[in-house]
Amino acid sequence: MAAERPRSPPTRRQPRVGPGRLRGRLGTVRVRTTVAAVVVAGLAMTVGALVLVAVLRDTLTREVATAARVRAEDVASLLATDPSGRGSLAVDDPEEWIIQVVDQGGRVVRASANAEGLGPLARLRPGESAEIEVKPGGPVEEGGQYLAVATPADPPPGSRTTGTPAVGGAVGVSVGGGTVLVARSTEIVTEAAGAVGGLLAIGVPLLLVVVAGTTWFVVGRALAPVEAIRAEVDAISATALHRRVPDPPADDEIGRLARTMNRMLERLERAQARQRRLVSDASHELRSPVAAIRQHAEVALAHPGRTSAAELAETVLAEDLRLQRLAEDLLLLTRADEHTLALRRRPVDLDDLVFDEARRLRAVSGLRVDTSLVSAGRVDGDAAGLRRVLRNLGDNAARHAEGRVAFSVAERDGVVLLEVDDDGPGVPEADRERVFERFVRLDDARARDGGGSGLGLAIVAELVAAHGGTVAIGTSPAGGTRVGVSLPASPTRPAEAPSSGGAGG
Repeated sequence: MAAERPRSPPTRRQPRVGPGRLRGRLGTVRVRTTVAAVVVAGLAMTVGALVLVAVLRDTLTREVATAARVRAEDVASLLATDPSGRGSLAVDDPEEWIIQVVDQGGRVVRASANAEGLGPLARLRPGESAEIEVKPGGPVEEGGQYLAVATPADPPPGSRTTGTPAVGGAVGVSVGGGTVLVARSTEIVTEAAGAVGGLLAIGVPLLLVVVAGTTWFVVGRALAPVEAIRAEVDAISATALHRRVPDPPADDEIGRLARTMNRMLERLERAQARQRRLVSDASHELRSPVAAIRQHAEVALAHPGRTSAAELAETVLAEDLRLQRLAEDLLLLTRADEHTLALRRRPVDLDDLVFDEARRLRAVSGLRVDTSLVSAGRVDGDAAGLRRVLRNLGDNAARHAEGRVAFSVAERDGVVLLEVDDDGPGVPEADRERVFERFVRLDDARARDGGGSGLGLAIVAELVAAHGGTVAIGTSPAGGTRVGVSLPASPTRPAEAPSSGGAGG
């Protein structure tokens, strides 16, 4: 059998960058900002360069025209004093200057040495100027572009005319005289504009490279905290809400974003803690009635003679009602959290609801219930929700009172004030905010036989807030607890309240 050839380890293929990921990379803020900066700077620099070259060419052309006009005026002045024209038509640079004197008939009567044999350079009236092209060869060997200007001149009487007539008619018309034509080469204009344009053609791309690099670097540095925040947020899971994103020291948009996200994480962490505590406490609350029902059922099955069906049914009914109340409370709080509480608002006489609650408390407890301070008070609200508020406050006061519960209602400055007092031990000042949290019981109210589920005051706070009011806990005149509720008064004035409420006891 032939020996097996050793297998080479599989080569690891590099992951390919797909079109979607490539578009994602090219669509980043850093890339878009750099491209935008380069495009804007490029357009601005290009327009600026074109304007600069145009202005430079125009300025130099004006200087050439000014120099030619000054030379023409000098020639005209010298001709007036020296009819022979000796020395006035001499030029230092034959390729730079061309001078001609043209009479009224368009014939050249004087010319510089480099213009001998040439016809008139241009058809210009005195004071006009024009760009001309001189062909190479002849007296002007290289030729090129020139700028010609015309100035009036009076040639000496009886001078002989030489040269050739201009084509196309008379030029240089002047009253009683001729015209001095001076042409100066515009090569300096072309060379200067070309040099500046060449420098700009090299400098603008280099500046764009600098702009691109600077923008890329600056934007990268500015977005580095954002990338750190993104990476940290991506690593945070439901089990790691204690983590926080990096907080840059700068008080800019990114710093404020980081602090906002940290506050959001704090709220999520607190919400998660409340949710876990809610689930734990709700499970504990549900366990008690379920355990009670199971215990009585097991006793009835094991010892049929020790309990009757009526006693078992009574126990099951009581625990079932307890379960029902707990489920309703949790459902109400869930709707409050989701802002889906359905309130049917209408004018409600709060004093009537207080009297109904006082009668209920007198019927179910042996306490003295005082309503002597209840006066008329009308609010726009949900009658069922306000009854729930009064029942929870009444049950809470009766649970802790030693012998007396008092209600009061008054309307002041557009606000209806409801106060419920008891003469119990009171609530310590440090716990007066905490008791409105869910499933919170103070130490002297933890027994579930005598205490509620710990949701009563939490429901009061949610319902009062849904009505646009506030609730607070203080100390009653009897030394116990006072729960005060403030609700916006209804714009509809209530009818005169009956005086039959009185003090109950």
